[in-house]
Amino acid sequence: MAAGDSPLTAREADLLSRASDGAPVADIARRAFLAPGTVRDHLSSAVAKLTAGNRHIAAHIAAHIARSHGWI
Repeated sequence: MAAGDSPLTAREADLLSRASDGAPVADIARRAFLAPGTVRDHLSSAVAKLTAGNRHIAAHIAAHIARSHGWI
């Protein structure tokens, strides 16, 4: 069961889920049929919404936060 409404858009949740295994942005972009800059923008937005910290560890932390709330 999700813990409240997700602050993430569907695209942010999808890309955050794809990034949770540590995949490089270029790989995520290729698999999602998006430009790498678009992926970075969506991941940055998700990280900011989840107050997950700096960019180096943010994707992992943000994915953990979102997963623990049932949002991805």
